[in-house]
Amino acid sequence: MEYNKSTALIVVDVQNDFADPDGSLYVEGGEDAVPLINIEIEEATARGATVVYTQDWHPEVTPHFQKYGGIWPVHCVAGSKGAEFHPDLKVIDDAVIIRKGVGGEDGYSAFNLRDPETGEETPTGLLDRLQGIDQVVVVGLALDYCVKETAVDAAGQFDTTVLANGCRPVNLEPGDAARAVAEMVSAGVSVA
Repeated sequence: MEYNKSTALIVVDVQNDFADPDGSLYVEGGEDAVPLINIEIEEATARGATVVYTQDWHPEVTPHFQKYGGIWPVHCVAGSKGAEFHPDLKVIDDAVIIRKGVGGEDGYSAFNLRDPETGEETPTGLLDRLQGIDQVVVVGLALDYCVKETAVDAAGQFDTTVLANGCRPVNLEPGDAARAVAEMVSAGVSVA
């Protein structure tokens, strides 16, 4: 990837609950993506690009979780070890950090939150923070959920690329990863 000052690298949800085999919503091979993501972070910062990190940051009680009507096990509860970035992830001191799901919303996209009951969307504020950016590169977890939603939302505003080697899918249902790639490509995202 060729980074410059008009590029933003968005590192999606590389957190212990997803990237650690002991995490409550472990994404198969998530820890293997971390070194590849770190290479992109180093290259982006060396070229003056903006680096953005996202974190799921849920309250203990939310309709996003299975026990309260959602589809996911409890994960990334605000302030918990599971919500922390994976210890091997390179986190830049002055990076933008977007925390998703803070108010119990479904926080799939770095750009928009969705009320799990009404479907109403509200912006995270990331779009406002990317003034002067014309290219977005997305890596992280999981390819078929938060990476996909972030990339599709970004494609409406920016030239958007997903680096597949820096992502891993959940594959809740067989074929979810392939369907996610097809949806991203259909939305104008380049998947490299």
